[in-house]
Amino acid sequence: MPQLSDRTADFTDSVIRRMTRISNQYGAVNLSQGFPDFEPPREILDRLAEVTREDFHQYSITWGAQNFREALAAKIRHFSGLNVDPNSELTVTCGSTEAMMAAMMSVANPGEKVIVFSPFYENYGADTILSGAEPIYVPLNPPEFNFDPEILEDAFRRKPKAIILCNPSNPSGKVFTREELMIIAALAKKYDAFVITDEVYEHILYKPNVHTYMASLPGMADRTITCNSLSKTYSITGWRLGYTQANPEITERIKKVHDFLTVGAAAPLQEAAVTGLKFGDEYYRNLQQKYTEKRNLFLNGLDSLGIRHTVPQGAYYILIDISEFGYESDLEFAEVLARDVGVGTVPGSSFFREPENRYVRIHFAKKNETLNEALNRLSDIRKKIPVKK
Repeated sequence: MPQLSDRTADFTDSVIRRMTRISNQYGAVNLSQGFPDFEPPREILDRLAEVTREDFHQYSITWGAQNFREALAAKIRHFSGLNVDPNSELTVTCGSTEAMMAAMMSVANPGEKVIVFSPFYENYGADTILSGAEPIYVPLNPPEFNFDPEILEDAFRRKPKAIILCNPSNPSGKVFTREELMIIAALAKKYDAFVITDEVYEHILYKPNVHTYMASLPGMADRTITCNSLSKTYSITGWRLGYTQANPEITERIKKVHDFLTVGAAAPLQEAAVTGLKFGDEYYRNLQQKYTEKRNLFLNGLDSLGIRHTVPQGAYYILIDISEFGYESDLEFAEVLARDVGVGTVPGSSFFREPENRYVRIHFAKKNETLNEALNRLSDIRKKIPVKK
């Protein structure tokens, strides 16, 4: 048999999706892969039922149905203040995963460098390698996950083509302040680099934190590629509806890459999701309130159990500190936790470039009864997982 690709030789499967399979194997409460166990908004589901009886079963326009892009542009204008052209600045993709891949392949040549903050969502490193680029990792320092501007500028001095920024961040829950984003923007302009942002958690924030759109900062609209998704905002992770937002020249290139990657996102789902894109402000206030309550429920539960953890500013992830158990491998610990305690998590090392093994990531996008069951199981963690000597 001929030799397989060198580019993918060192790839493993997704650790996040693997932990879902392990959770299912042991009947664990799955707090690993970030999807809700509650229904999407009823209005979207009702519209989907109608769509199945209408004529939306063939290809839509490759870069997104017209009414979907127009509704999306109106929503973006409302929240970011950016006057987005639905025809020349938006590309609808199969989830933000494809959005990021299309963006990377549109801007990065083989051998060029891309800055990635660590910890990072596991796809970013893989996307960089698949596009033939070389990642430069810059640490975000726990527990606040702030960056050192000098270290970041050192990375920019290596002439990267782009920096990838997840804001609010998975897995740390960090929300970058406007001041921090201005530092990143200034360096991107100084060293002539793109900023590729992942903003899928834009509406999941905890007061007093505020989301600032990178593309809205002075001079950044033409060098920012925003990747986003409807998955988290409307609890439809399985629908795989994402998009990129960029200036017309960049978007024209992304459209071509997207066409050959997936042709187009699902037409019936785009039609149904238009309903969600037209929700008023009350929906987003209620979403923030819902996740604030879930965050407080779970953080208070962990505190009552004496389990050390980070406090997310946005998104719905918590990093639990497992140092007290003495495991050298957080992957081993996560498997033992699923098997013996019945709670599924993700080993933190899958998000860090640094040799970091003291965290497992959990998420709280679940019904309150699911979260309470997980906390009930975690109450026995020290009985069921003895400290390694």
